[in-house]
Amino acid sequence: MLLQTLVEVSAAVAATRSRAAKASLVADALRSCEPGEVETVVAYLSGELRQRRTGVGWRALQQLPDSAAEPSLTVGEVHQGFELLAAVSGAGSQAARALLVEQLFSRATAEEQRWLTLLVGGELRQGALDGVMLEAVSRAAGLPAADVRRAVMLRGAAGPVAEAALTEGADGLARFRLEVGRPLRPMLASSAATVAEVFARRAHGDAALAVEWKLDGIRVQVHRDGADVAVFTRSLDDITDRVPEVVDAARALPVRSVVLDGEAIALDAAGAPRPFQQTGSRTASRVDVERLRRTVPLSTYLFDLLHLDGADLLDRPASDRWAALANTAPTELVVPRLLTASSAVATAFSAEAVERGHEGVVVKDPEARYEAGRRGAAWVKVKPRHTLDLVVLAAEWGHGRRQGWLSNLHLGARDPSSGELVMLGKTFKGLTDAMLTWQTARLQELATDPSTGRSSYGVQVRPELVVEVAFDGVQTSSRYPAGMALRFARVLRYREDKTAADADTLDTVVAIHRRSPIL
Repeated sequence: MLLQTLVEVSAAVAATRSRAAKASLVADALRSCEPGEVETVVAYLSGELRQRRTGVGWRALQQLPDSAAEPSLTVGEVHQGFELLAAVSGAGSQAARALLVEQLFSRATAEEQRWLTLLVGGELRQGALDGVMLEAVSRAAGLPAADVRRAVMLRGAAGPVAEAALTEGADGLARFRLEVGRPLRPMLASSAATVAEVFARRAHGDAALAVEWKLDGIRVQVHRDGADVAVFTRSLDDITDRVPEVVDAARALPVRSVVLDGEAIALDAAGAPRPFQQTGSRTASRVDVERLRRTVPLSTYLFDLLHLDGADLLDRPASDRWAALANTAPTELVVPRLLTASSAVATAFSAEAVERGHEGVVVKDPEARYEAGRRGAAWVKVKPRHTLDLVVLAAEWGHGRRQGWLSNLHLGARDPSSGELVMLGKTFKGLTDAMLTWQTARLQELATDPSTGRSSYGVQVRPELVVEVAFDGVQTSSRYPAGMALRFARVLRYREDKTAADADTLDTVVAIHRRSPIL
């Protein structure tokens, strides 16, 4: 397949807002793939490179060679080019990498160069997210979507499953099984504002639900086969060497083989969670792990068991898996959980979790089986929600489906001591198409440089527009002048009834920061 063909498919997918139309376009592209191209096409239409790292940064793409006049580059040649880039290391690697970039990009047309630059930078947003891609694979292969989704869960990646589905059909999907030592995609939770809301939505009004503490740690999937232990993150990265405490906890269990789901978290001497950044930094560091183990020790908390001594438990009810976990792991390794039919009791349990410094709770259906990647009603997270009225300082032009709209908002609060507006972060989440359309027009009216066009990165605006945002907490950050940043900010609505003078001040943000468990 020519890269130009894929670029055209990408543009068509980005241009439509219909999920079904997106899936149809992707399915057509998959059917037209040559042998060996499916994995790469799946990755690129998902906005990802198959190589986790290529060593090609933003600066390397600022001075590209002259573009080709006609398209000739194939998808396979692009993949091979990035394979060569990913393999470069050692002395002289910068020059070698620059030469490889020049060789690859000189064969691309101007349009292909722009597309590849977005792909490498992680900015290629086409709207072909996981659900669309799995539906497309199902359509292209003529196989049930549930079978494709399960295979992707077990394999941990859509590309190999798509390749097997299109070349081998149902027999190809049947080959994917849970393998101890190979990470599988984790089950995810949807969100609700309150515990009472979750209980009110029960399929059976008096059914008991499980309520677990939601720890603000690092999601870990722990595999043990005999003495061999592997620990993976939510994104399926192997961090075994960085978390010896988790490895030791797994080896101490009275089992031969096991796959566990849980969290690793740094706690203080009183058992309260340390700031999330300490846990994140600890699990990200490969340097001097033994010293970090002494200064920032990790605690392991488990909440699910997926395999035990040769038996897969994925399709068993959650209550069976929890019973197996209770019989396998000591109480101190299991996340606190309450089974109750009472919304009031569950709400009190949630309040206790927050009081102890945790994020909130996850409410779970005891009858649910383990299904990866689906944010349905089986798991629902409930976290206290903060809101602030902030001033829009600037906005960036969107990519993919948001091409032509001002999307990513720069948010600020006024410092009462100086009167200056201080940036606290960015967000493009929560914006509907109607809001995007409105804010694009309004922000261009407020632009400090009216000549700024859509070919630029974004626009600076007069600080007059107030937006209400929700967020999960305030964390310490050296990235912004105030030394703080909002965590998981998303837009709720514009407050045209308020002026910038009516917006929340930095003092309010500081107060939330001080009482937030994620300092």
